[in-house]
Amino acid sequence: MTGKGQGSGRRGGLKTRVKTARGRSSSSTRWLQRQLNDPYVEKAQAAGYRSRAAFKLAEIDDKHRFLKPGARVLDLGAAPGGWTQVAAERIGSDGAIVAIDLLEMDPVPGADVLRMDFMDEDAPARLETALGGPVDVVLSDMAAATTGHRRTDHLRTLALFEAAYDFALQVLTPGGTFLAKVFRGGTEQALLADMKRRFASVRHIKPPASRAESVELYVLASGFRGAGN
Repeated sequence: MTGKGQGSGRRGGLKTRVKTARGRSSSSTRWLQRQLNDPYVEKAQAAGYRSRAAFKLAEIDDKHRFLKPGARVLDLGAAPGGWTQVAAERIGSDGAIVAIDLLEMDPVPGADVLRMDFMDEDAPARLETALGGPVDVVLSDMAAATTGHRRTDHLRTLALFEAAYDFALQVLTPGGTFLAKVFRGGTEQALLADMKRRFASVRHIKPPASRAESVELYVLASGFRGAGN
């Protein structure tokens, strides 16, 4: 999907090089150069998506087909809204989607955007009311701010994953789907065993839009059996 050479949209297929400016760290320079040479960044801009991450969800759903027309979808930690945009497009006008985040987020056509903490005690009831019923799909692309220490970053993001998973158990309808980000190292064995007991299928996925050097993975759990299992 990425294309090479002139298909990348750059003159002669040449990469853009970024010089390290005074006051800019080498890591910031590498990030900027990677952004400028990333075909998914260009595709996101061309398609009107707010982030390249939109293509990660699109690619996962292209293969596993859980964003069905008419579905009720909850997007946790949704800002800036790329995943919300993709989900809203795919579930159509007969579906419902609520996107929540602690940060301000611009409106997304077809979605109800709420600024709130999904870990608040009244969150499950509020969100089910906003969606008009139980949730078919819970999405989470949340990740903790990275420290550069791989084990620490893994544990911090895993804590967010567990919080999203616990919330999904409260709101998902039987047969529902949970998709969330983890870092390489996957899920802890006890948590993975719990997920396999409660869902018919649990798998780790790395979509093509996820950079090869990135440690991120996604866990897709489908066929929810119910929180009591």
